[in-house]
Amino acid sequence: MNEDSFWQLINECRPTGADPDSEQLAAALEARLMNGPLPAVVGFAEQLSWALYRLDRKEYGTGVSGDAFLYTRAAVVAAGRDEYEAVLNDPALFLPYADGFIWAEPLLYVPDTAYQSLTGREWDRDTRYDYESYSNTEGWAD
Repeated sequence: MNEDSFWQLINECRPTGADPDSEQLAAALEARLMNGPLPAVVGFAEQLSWALYRLDRKEYGTGVSGDAFLYTRAAVVAAGRDEYEAVLNDPALFLPYADGFIWAEPLLYVPDTAYQSLTGREWDRDTRYDYESYSNTEGWAD
């Protein structure tokens, strides 16, 4: 799955109404990915980790706890490509997510759930980019 396909899938699965914590989005993504193929699940995991990694920078996360920072970055991804790119270009746009505790933790588990559904096994996922908070060393360098 390439970056455009990733964002298209996010857009197609986003509900039209309110979706606190992005639970509906996560469920829709899981339903789509559970239909296979497995490389789409792996590709989704890679693109998600890349998107989260790119937001793992000092100008976004200073003063935010690790888990809150991760869930907030996931909310920016859940908001769609246009919002994500706007936040990447203007870190001030991240503040309402952090201050408002806008989180999308369920998005993080989408690839694992889809993988387990397709294979019957838990996934010991190892993506190219580590999306855990503060793992982007370049983003936190002085």
